Amino acid sequence: MANFAVMKSLLAFFGVVSLALGVAGIFLPLLPTTPFLLLAAWLFVRSSPRLYDWLMSHPRLGEYIRNFREERAIPLRVKIVSVSLIWLTIGFCIVSVVAEWWWAQVALAVLAAAISWHILSYDTLKK
Repeated sequence: MANFAVMKSLLAFFGVVSLALGVAGIFLPLLPTTPFLLLAAWLFVRSSPRLYDWLMSHPRLGEYIRNFREERAIPLRVKIVSVSLIWLTIGFCIVSVVAEWWWAQVALAVLAAAISWHILSYDTLKK
């Protein structure tokens, strides 16, 4: 019985960490929001119904998780902001931070293109 309680506590802890990373991903372009929020929901449903209910009823995050789980789609505004921030951030790095290393510039451009493709590959949420 003690192992069960420890496991639930660990799952809840990792759920909180995942939630924090997901929220940070809203503001940091290279940190993905959706996978961390989905992971937090998965961890909470297995560890704490109270935390899961709180997350799913959250006015911003709950709707975001439900939309993605049910529709497998991302709102147009989120796509535009995400792709724009990725290219602004990585573009700045390409131009200023690693200007002397052409191979790093190419790698960063490929990374930005891959992340953009991934985001744009999801359907656009129509609501």
